[in-house]
Amino acid sequence: MPAHMLQEISSSYTTTTTITAPPSGSLQNGREKQKTMPLYLEEDIRPEMKEDIHDPSYQDEEGPPPKLEYVWRNIILMALLHLGALYGIILVPSCKFYTWIFGIMYYVISALGITAGAHRLWSHRTYKARLPLRLFLIIANTMAFQNDVYEWARDHRAHHKFSETHADPHNSRRGFFFSHVGWLLVRKHPAVKEKGGKLDMSDLKAEKLVMFQRRYYKPGLLLMCFILPTLVPWYYWGETFVNSLCVSTFLRYTLVLNATWLVNSAAHLYGYRPYDKNIESRENILVSLGAVGEGFHNYHHAFPYDYSASEYRWHINFTTFFIDCMAALGLAYDRKKVSKAAVLARIKRTGDGSHKSS
Repeated sequence: MPAHMLQEISSSYTTTTTITAPPSGSLQNGREKQKTMPLYLEEDIRPEMKEDIHDPSYQDEEGPPPKLEYVWRNIILMALLHLGALYGIILVPSCKFYTWIFGIMYYVISALGITAGAHRLWSHRTYKARLPLRLFLIIANTMAFQNDVYEWARDHRAHHKFSETHADPHNSRRGFFFSHVGWLLVRKHPAVKEKGGKLDMSDLKAEKLVMFQRRYYKPGLLLMCFILPTLVPWYYWGETFVNSLCVSTFLRYTLVLNATWLVNSAAHLYGYRPYDKNIESRENILVSLGAVGEGFHNYHHAFPYDYSASEYRWHINFTTFFIDCMAALGLAYDRKKVSKAAVLARIKRTGDGSHKSS
């Protein structure tokens, strides 16, 4: 199936993207045939979806912010989870080797459920996936327990469209703690509810797998995030139940959560802005290490439709490596990639001068 030619006139600069067509037969040398075609508006790389494009016209209303309403259930559960994870750190040396390997595998798969799944596939539509890959990612996403794909994508699209305003669910201008975890411990700002409710989510509503996960999310997360990672080490290689619970479940889950949250907090506060100095998102290598490739955040907010979420493809970006491997197997296709010319034009226009080629 050939990739569509997308062209529109603009007074700005011309961009290009490499759009990968799904294989029509057997793969040659494990690679898909690729076509490069000109585009004239960055967001028109995906004409079907614009809900994650920043809206600079939106401004916060003047006046005092509404009073914070604490969600004590979340505060208590989050505190208990982190206490269990801290105890898990103490128990790590006493764990069996297989428990370490299992915990690392569960961490990586859970992270991919967020990065390759909820983020790059379903929130931004930066590539397409065939059913086996979508099934894997929906299961991995449930293992991660960071809300179902539909809710995660809605909040994330609002984050991009209304970034650094009260309509941004984890507005970094409210401080590190709020953008990291505090936003989950209080009621949403009225602007988040208002603007988030107006986003077009019809693409996800039409996807049966996403809606199936949403319908059965509570029993799914209990099984995949808590029950299985606790019982598997205990049953199959004789790990103690306490070690399984505190290390394989509590510690692993807490690490996945905080690695993801650092994208919202540290990657909006610390680092360089080589692509657009007018936005708060930053390039943060340490965040990318923990979040399997999601730390190139200034690039990502400048080009949210790029499947790699980075200029540098596999460089500290396991998620892009994973998607490319899936493409080689014919399970991922139509990977959107911004051209080098478009990136350099953006750097010249709005960069902070820290890019190595600037």
